[in-house]
Amino acid sequence: MSTVSAGVVKDLREKTGAGMMECKKALVESGGDLEKAIDKLRQKGLATAAKKAGRTASEGIVGSYVHMNRIGVMVEINCETDFVARTDDFKELVKDVAMHIAATNPLYLSREDIPEDAIEREKDIYRAQVENKPPQVIEKIVDGKLEKFYSETCLLDQPFVKDPEQKKRVQDIITEAVAKLGENIIIRRFVRYQLGETLATEAETV
Repeated sequence: MSTVSAGVVKDLREKTGAGMMECKKALVESGGDLEKAIDKLRQKGLATAAKKAGRTASEGIVGSYVHMNRIGVMVEINCETDFVARTDDFKELVKDVAMHIAATNPLYLSREDIPEDAIEREKDIYRAQVENKPPQVIEKIVDGKLEKFYSETCLLDQPFVKDPEQKKRVQDIITEAVAKLGENIIIRRFVRYQLGETLATEAETV
């Protein structure tokens, strides 16, 4: 069995938020390769989250964040027990998601929340942009552009703003929290207000 230094274990723990022993085990299994260890921990987190996904999450927190008195966010994130809801890790998660919403202004929680007519409208626009290409190529391009649309407008699909490498989505952050805290965790709903946005909309229609 290969050995790994405490420094590498610490680095992996900071990158993933996983426990010390889990990080050490993942590094040993990956032969000390940090990136492979990160992948292993993410796969484990996905498996853990999948097992807990059907469990009732009715506790949690309604968190808020106000940015420079101009942008305000409220978000409800649920977990299974009040015990987990009171932990610093869960509170930090709620705060981070609220700050993310303030920064990115998502229109929907998930891609399943987008009305079908809105998706069809986007597809029509994308097809019109590449109408001179073969049909099979057009559909591939449309699918790619649609994925980009999801990543820009759906909270769970958006790259997490605090991830320096912009590789983790908000859903990945939730999955990691499920693996770490041991309970099903879901973002239930959110609302975002920006100073003057209603006034601007009303002015445009006058």
